[in-house]
Amino acid sequence: MTVNLEPHPEGTLLPIRAHAGARRNEILPPQDGVLRVSVTQAPEGGKANKVIAVLLAKALGLRKSEIMLHSGETARRKKFLVRGLSCEELGVKISELVSTDGTGLHH
Repeated sequence: MTVNLEPHPEGTLLPIRAHAGARRNEILPPQDGVLRVSVTQAPEGGKANKVIAVLLAKALGLRKSEIMLHSGETARRKKFLVRGLSCEELGVKISELVSTDGTGLHH
């Protein structure tokens, strides 16, 4: 269960498969190299993207300003830029974040 992280001059690109309008906010274990994130916010006007960024920041122990949407604004598959962390550092945080029993992390 690894995530296909990509190096970026400012940090690392984190691929996400978003599910907006879900029953609860949660981060689920990766599937096909992509971290799965569900949020209750509807996908309108970029609101769900903001909630995803806040959820990721909180879960990874980062400031909100360190995570921003890089691509896929209206798509289910998105890439978020995580500033200031290498692929290796982010990979370790994600491994610690997602549980091995597959239940995910709820917020």
